[in-house]
Amino acid sequence: MKHDHIFDELAQAIRAPRQDVWRPVRAFAIDMAGKLFLGLAIGLGVGIGMALAG
Repeated sequence: MKHDHIFDELAQAIRAPRQDVWRPVRAFAIDMAGKLFLGLAIGLGVGIGMALAG
């Protein structure tokens, strides 16, 4: 009976949802990358617009 209990606990642990430890770090990195690319796009747009305007 002892072995059945151990296997039941193992099966329950496998079915349990895993917590993603890196989720906050990944969200912060994606947010920073988005802001960086948005800033570059705006900067390039303004620079090209000023170059075309003379």
